[in-house]
Amino acid sequence: MIFQVMKRLFILIMILVSFNPAMSQNALTSTDKKAIKFYNEAGDLIIRRQFNAAIVALTKAISKDPNFTEAHLRKAGIFRTLVQYDEAAKHYQAAIDSHPDHELNQSAYFYLGDHNFYSGNYQDAKQNLERYLSYENLKPKNVDKVKWLLSNAEFSLQGIQNPVDFNAYPLPSPLNQFKLQYFPVLTVDNNTIIFTRRLGTQPHNDEDIYVSSKNADNQWTEPISISRNINTRTNEGTCSISADGKLLMFTSCQGPDSFGSCDLYVSRKSGDQWSLPENVGEPINSKAWESQPSLSADGRTLYFVSNRGGGHGKRDIWVSSMSPDGSWGEPRNLGDRVNTKEDDISPFIHVNGQSLYFASEGHLGFGGLDLYLTEKQNGDWKTPSNLGYPLNDHQDQASLFISSEGLKGYYSHEESDVLHGLISGQIYEFDVPVEARIKKKSTFLTGRVMDSETNEFISAELELFELASGALVSKVNSDDVDGTYLVVLSEGGEYGIYITAPGYIYKNVNFNFVQKPLNEPEVLDIYLDPIKKGVKTVLNNIFFDYDKYDLKEKSITELGEVVKFLNANPGISIEVGGHTDDVGSDVYNKELSQKRAQSVVDYLVSNGVAADRILSKGYGSDDPIAPNDNDENRAQNRRIEFKIL
Repeated sequence: MIFQVMKRLFILIMILVSFNPAMSQNALTSTDKKAIKFYNEAGDLIIRRQFNAAIVALTKAISKDPNFTEAHLRKAGIFRTLVQYDEAAKHYQAAIDSHPDHELNQSAYFYLGDHNFYSGNYQDAKQNLERYLSYENLKPKNVDKVKWLLSNAEFSLQGIQNPVDFNAYPLPSPLNQFKLQYFPVLTVDNNTIIFTRRLGTQPHNDEDIYVSSKNADNQWTEPISISRNINTRTNEGTCSISADGKLLMFTSCQGPDSFGSCDLYVSRKSGDQWSLPENVGEPINSKAWESQPSLSADGRTLYFVSNRGGGHGKRDIWVSSMSPDGSWGEPRNLGDRVNTKEDDISPFIHVNGQSLYFASEGHLGFGGLDLYLTEKQNGDWKTPSNLGYPLNDHQDQASLFISSEGLKGYYSHEESDVLHGLISGQIYEFDVPVEARIKKKSTFLTGRVMDSETNEFISAELELFELASGALVSKVNSDDVDGTYLVVLSEGGEYGIYITAPGYIYKNVNFNFVQKPLNEPEVLDIYLDPIKKGVKTVLNNIFFDYDKYDLKEKSITELGEVVKFLNANPGISIEVGGHTDDVGSDVYNKELSQKRAQSVVDYLVSNGVAADRILSKGYGSDDPIAPNDNDENRAQNRRIEFKIL
């Protein structure tokens, strides 16, 4: 390792001394003897790594001959070595001004164009990079980089001419009271914000996770440590939280049971208490660097960043899904439509599960890290789109959070410089520009799950299915202490929610957002009935065409739940009852309801349920659950239900 460092340093010194094979004592652009003397002195000082003294000598050389191209180039090279890019750019420009067409200035056009681009001077970058390409015998690697920078400069110029509507402002006091706060995330109701707090700007300063909630006056409260169980003397930060606020995943680079670098840890909330964090373990964590988690709404899909092998670039975005037994599956790289040969970081999966925001250096952009949006379509991620100027500019934009309805965004506005690194970081809020908005907005259903007889809270499982495809969208559990639950619903789908708990008859709820707009968040307390003779439940997601008794395809999810319930309770027999409204004759309604009930029974038997455990009966309109006095009530009366026998 030491040998490699010394070798690179030797190569750098030799470059600083000679810059170009064409540079020789006999081909200098200056004839001033004193200027040449100082120039040669600088070369000797560079070999001895006395860079500051070399700068003084070159300054004297330039004072004797301001058009001394080689002196400007050598001085620019020293400033690049010292990471003082603005000073380097001044001398590259001076070298060009002194002899615009000289072959020595090939490198000046290259480095100056690069500096122009990353400083946001896109027009100057375009001119200098195009001038570089006019030279002959260029290195192919440099040509590829220059062409890439040119395409980005042209993209940036067009973006500036067509800015997005962007109005950002820092969150008010008592937030933003620390030197650094960054990577904000919010609960789905937008009433709690969680972020990483660092006490100072140095890497050794302590990082902790802090939380603030809105009070009755809709004002943010004093931020506090999220939990003594989570924050320690080591660094904790860069977190993600499930939509119901019960599952927290975060990064720790010095945590217990580390796999060798930064790892992901998980903590679960029961009532008001967070559990002691656990290392997520393999296959998520490895000897490589893992960080920046983003959880799906139900906490069962994880996006994260790693520099492990098998990626497309430096740091890539990976995804893993939770298995039915609660273990994480083998992570999958998101592929080259999202990941590039540069850094692709800070994933944020919206609660709709279809919109992914992230930061990247490798897609067309304005320089540094820009923010992008990609949408999932038919299981694949579409080509990411840059969120536009001035939301993105030549500085780094490294993280983003978008609210469930897609209208508010939150990010960390950081200020830094090359010499001192990160100086400050505050959390900003903004109205999301139209161009950067998600395709599917989301809302949520929340409440408590309770025993219908005792009102005791129940830890129940709630599964959300998209009925048209039968796909499981999310699976959550109600809190085992207070019974609370939260399920995210996104527009564009018809959903069935199934609520199950051992010893209880499951219940179900239907939401149809295919043609109707999203509702405001809803509160629904769910009461489960203990399994016993005579108890009924309505099968809300059984569907028939008008005046028909053939089961529609989107009934399969509900029927699967009935099969699962009967298999889990083998000692139970049920009656499947068909019901209609009062439109039509009694004879016809009873016949239709009987045929519909029998269709359900036939399906259950064909899927392994013993025929002697199921009866069918058509009630017609004899047993309404609502008055038949309007369309809404009649729709409630047209139903299939089962009863425990």
